Order: sequence, then structure tokens, then C-alpha cells
Amino acid sequence: MDKIIKIIAEELNIKQTQVENTIKLIDEGNTIPFIARYRKEVTGGLSDETLRDLGDRLSYLRNLEQRKEEVVKSIDEQGKLTDEILQAVAIAKTLAEVEDIYRPYKQKKKTRATVAKAKGLEPLANIIMEQEEKTKIEDIAKQYINIDILSEKDKKNKDKVVSSAEDAIQGALDIIAENISDDSKYRKEIKRLCYREGLVETKATKSEEKSNYEMYYEYQEAIKYIPSHRILAINRGEKEEFLKVKLEKPEDKILAYIEKDILKGETQFTPMIKATIEDSFKRLIEPSIDREIRSDLTEKAEEKAIKVFGQNSKQLLLGAPIKGKTVMGFDPAYRTGCKIAVIDETGKVLDYTTVYPTEPQNDVIGAKNELLKLIEKDKIDMIAIGNGTASRESEMFVADMIKEASRPVHYVIVSEAGASVYSASKLATEEYPDINVSIRGAISIARRLQDPLAELVKIDPKAIGVGQYQHDVNQKRLAESLTGVVEDSVNKVGVDVNTATPSLLSYVSGINNTIAKNIVKYRDENGKLKNRKQLLKVPKLGKVAFEQCAGFLRILDGDNPLEITAVHPESYDVAETLLSNLGFDKNDLKNKEKIDEIRSKLKAINVSTMAKELNVGEMTLGDIIDELSKPGRDPREDMPKPILRNDVLKLEDLKEGMVLTGTIRNVIDFGAFVDIGVKHDGLVHISEMSDKFIKNPSEVVSVGDIIKVKVIKIDKERQKVGLSMKV
Repeated sequence: MDKIIKIIAEELNIKQTQVENTIKLIDEGNTIPFIARYRKEVTGGLSDETLRDLGDRLSYLRNLEQRKEEVVKSIDEQGKLTDEILQAVAIAKTLAEVEDIYRPYKQKKKTRATVAKAKGLEPLANIIMEQEEKTKIEDIAKQYINIDILSEKDKKNKDKVVSSAEDAIQGALDIIAENISDDSKYRKEIKRLCYREGLVETKATKSEEKSNYEMYYEYQEAIKYIPSHRILAINRGEKEEFLKVKLEKPEDKILAYIEKDILKGETQFTPMIKATIEDSFKRLIEPSIDREIRSDLTEKAEEKAIKVFGQNSKQLLLGAPIKGKTVMGFDPAYRTGCKIAVIDETGKVLDYTTVYPTEPQNDVIGAKNELLKLIEKDKIDMIAIGNGTASRESEMFVADMIKEASRPVHYVIVSEAGASVYSASKLATEEYPDINVSIRGAISIARRLQDPLAELVKIDPKAIGVGQYQHDVNQKRLAESLTGVVEDSVNKVGVDVNTATPSLLSYVSGINNTIAKNIVKYRDENGKLKNRKQLLKVPKLGKVAFEQCAGFLRILDGDNPLEITAVHPESYDVAETLLSNLGFDKNDLKNKEKIDEIRSKLKAINVSTMAKELNVGEMTLGDIIDELSKPGRDPREDMPKPILRNDVLKLEDLKEGMVLTGTIRNVIDFGAFVDIGVKHDGLVHISEMSDKFIKNPSEVVSVGDIIKVKVIKIDKERQKVGLSMKV
């Protein structure tokens, strides 16, 4: 265990005590959000992201140690365990290295070498490898001919027959070739040479065919430099049969390295051993090394893509809510008509309809009249337009229509990724049993503007669609990562226990689907919860779950004003004593006139001195002070608000040099896509993000950021816009 702690501490650049304490907390069943928020003193203030990385590495390294034990036990049972093997297993850092060590001792299926061993040719292979015998090898090999001594039945089985000296020599060389390919020392060095000097080479399967992969039709790049997005693009191109992929290796160096280790000067055996080394490399080693390197590159690329996807999803989930507004959800379409749903500031559906302002009906006047009536009747403040099919035509219609509205109305383009998945889901059917599937999408779009987090948790995180190649990566790993991202986001914001849906509650620390449904059922049967302690009456929500979830659940108009904050019940005494020391009590948190006074006095506190006085950790006290300074505050209020538009911009309106305001819609390895109000998002390439060198776009921007950009390239034919942040 000490070894695991040391490795993780070095990799994450944190102290060993932090790792040791965190592992203890994880093993005790604490969730990552709970540890990140309420056990800062124990972990030394590690962030939720670092804690998740730590958890992943802990799981991998424990599996590695378990596999090492299995391998050592298996080799020992075969009576072949040596100190060298024990040492090699002990220092192995990856599962791949352990499997390479175990390779010679694995139960093999039938191979040319296993057949040769069954014929009794292993001693001959040893003679050849020793390279000391002066007698002609052909004469030695004759001793292994067995055709004369086999029964008639055995003679018919080719796997048992050694019919000639050449046959015996070939069998011995097959054994040598397999032994070379099984040697972990050679495999390790070959992989090292490939990573250092190898190239990824791609060619077109049909060079005349147009595709998204044309840049890879005649392409090569060093293995050590190829970025993750190109690996995933090449993999997809190969899967879709547009590309052939090959790894070019420094073959001469590889063969020379093995020859130097095996050959003992010039002997009668030299030519045959050289040929066997080449055969071993090309027939046995190269194909498996190719698979391992491609798999390794893909795994690293997938991890990177999953990380990017997670970062983007987190920003989208934590998008600023638009509170206190009545919103019209506008789900654009052509033939089937645009679906409209109006929801009030609490998310309740007021009206819904379908209008046909787009092709083929083009009923612009009828649609305009119907929607203007709804704007007047329901006092609509904002229109949320989905960004899918017919979005820009719908935007042009809306921009024109709101000029005639009797009240000020703005519109916002909202990502509708996953809205159709939600519409047809069991959850949507339970929420809106009497509303048509197609209308549910418009409701979801409107609600996403009001509260992105509460709405997006209803959708499979993979369907949110703010990454690259999310359908190509390991889906189990992606799902685990995104579930973690959603958990961290939900727990960062906190959840109103009296209004939250089961889908939102199920992401709260310590609460599973069953408990989430039980909370809602308890609420329905007993009315609103008045304090957090009532949670202990919810079936299956015991003391352990209560400890994990209580601080993340808010009770906005309950008995205890501390419960509108993230102060954990275990710290209520500290919070109340702190307020009392300042001349207040917890009920003053509900008094808007006193909040500024409380905030001012809290600001003046010497945290170090007060922490000692209250016998509490400085980090915990710091968090309590933050919560008491802004009781009931939503941390998403600090996030950039969506850009409110009232007019539309066309591609034809753009000119190079124009400076515009846009919203980051997606961040990928090579840049970011920005919504500037035209039909297609513009691309800011990584080279146009900063005057300084940056390795990754996420160092500079996040999904949802509002930025100023300059138009630097317009490709009208391909409907592409190049942007620069160097304004």
C-alpha cells in the first residue's frame, strides 16, 4: 500500500499524507463530492477533479498489484519462479509490462513452437542457441528423425512426425522464434524504439473518393508527437474503410539490437539465427506490438477526449440560470412544423402549439399572429430557440416577429442536444403524460434556459454532445467520467429538496435512484420538508447516507436558516457560535437588511485565530464564512449569462476584420467553436487564441464563455468562418 501511495503522490504532485488520508476516506465509503467539500482538512483541500484522478489511479494500481500476485502465483505453481522474475514483476509499472513477463508461462494454444516441443525438439533448439557445437547441425538434427519409430496411427498425424533433418531444424527454429518473441526484455526495448522513432502512416483505400479524411490520404506523423484528436480521426477513418493505417518502425535497429544480444560471433548457426530473429520479429512480435501501440495510443487519446468532454459538459451544466422569466421554448423544424411551449418562471407549462413558418408551408403570417398572441397573453420575456435543424430560419422569423411584439422580448439560441432523447424517455412520459412527445422537446429547450443543470441531468450525459469523438471512445469509461462530472456539478450548486426531481436528487452525494424516489414520495405524502433531520424519516435514507447528502440539500423556507446554505449539520454549532460572537443569530440570515452587516463583520475576521477559538479547521471555517456571507446564493450566478439577441446576422453580412461577441459552444484539442449568430459556428484555431504559446485551448476558454472575436476568414462555399481572439 505504501508503494501505491508513493506512486499516486508523485504522479499527482501532492503529499503522501494527502493520498493516504484520501484513500482511507474512499475506503470508508465517502463520496468524492462529500470528501471535496467537507473533508478539506483531511485531504489538504484537494479538488473534486484531483480526487477523481486519485480514485481512478488507486483502482488501476490495486488491480495491477492483484494481477502481479496472480502472475507470481501461477509461475510459482509451474516451478519456474526465479528471483529475476520476482524482481521484474515488482518493478513493472503497467498491466502491459506484467503481461509481457507472464507471456512465456501462459498456457498457449497450438502454435508452431508448441508442436515442435511436442516432437521433442527443444534440446535441438538449445544446441542452436548455445552456438558452440562444431558438428554439422544437419548431422545433429538427424538424431531427431522419428518417422521410423512411430506407429502407423502416429505417422498419419503430422504434428508428431519429424521426417527429415530439415524438418527437425525448422521445428527447433520455430521454438527459438517463439522464445525470442516471448522475451519481455526485447518487447520492452522494441516498444521504446517504436515510440521514439516510429511513424503512423495512413493511405487512402480509394484515393479518388471524397471524404472527411482527405488530409490523411497520404500522411505520416511521428508516434511520439501525434495528438489525440488525430489518432481518433484516423481510427474512425480506418473503421469507415477510407484509410489503411500502418506503423513504420526502425526495423534495422530492432533486428540489430536482438542480434547483438543473441549472436556469439560468426558460427555455422549465425545465418539461421539471423533469419529466425527476422521471422520472430515479422511473424510474432510486430503484429502484437502494432496492436499494443495502437491500443495504447487509442487509450491515451480516449482519456484526453473524455477529459475534454467532461470539462465541456461541466461548463454547460453550470451555465448561468435565467430566473424569474417566462420563456417560450421554440423547437425548430421544417415539414412537421416548429413546436412551441410556454413555461412560467417556476417551469410550469402554460401553453403549447405548433406553427409552420418554415418550408414547405411557409406560413409566416399565421405563425407570427399566433405567437404574438401568446407573447401578450402569457407575458413572455424570452424565447429559447433550439440550435438544430431549421434553427437559423427560425431565428430569422423570431427576430422579425419580436419587432412587432407589444412588450420587450429577446431570444437566445440554446443547445438542443439530447432534447429528442429526453422527449421520448420514460422520465418525460412520467412528467408530461398528456403532452405529445414532440412538444416535450420545446419544454426541455425552454427549461434549459431557465435552469440548465436541472434540465440536463434528465438526459444521458453522452447525449449532451460537447466533445469530440464521444461515440468512438470507450463508452463505459465515458459514462463513468460523465456521471462523476454531473455529480460534481449538482453537488457544487446544491439542490432544493422540496422541488427537485428524482433525476436531480439521484446525483446528490449518498443518494441513489431508490432513495431519490423515496424522498419525492415522502414529500408528496407529508408535504414540504421543514428541516434536514426529516430526511432520516425517508425509507432507506440512514445515518451514513444522511451524512453524505445533508450539506448538499437546501431547505429554502424551513425551520433553520442555515439550511439554505451548504453548511453541514456537523458544523451548525460552529456557525451559530461564530454568528453569536459577531452579535447575530442564525435568523438574521433571513433579514436582507442585516446581510450586508454580517458580510462586513465576517470579512474582518482573522480566520486563523477564529479557527483555533472555535476548534475547527481553517478551510472548513473559510467555507462556513463564505456560506454565511451569501446565504442561499447560487454559485452559477458568477458564470457568463447567455447572449440575448433581438436581431439576426447572416453569413453574407460578415466581413473580414469585423469584431463580434460570441459564445463558446465547444472546446476541442485544436481550438473552439463559437456561436457568433450566423448559421454555422465559427472556429477559433488554437494558434489564434493567444499571443502566448498554449498547449491546450481549455487553458484559455471554457464552454459558455462570452468572448470578443475578429473574423479572419470567410469560406462562403463551405459555410465556414475563421475567427481570432487576438482582437
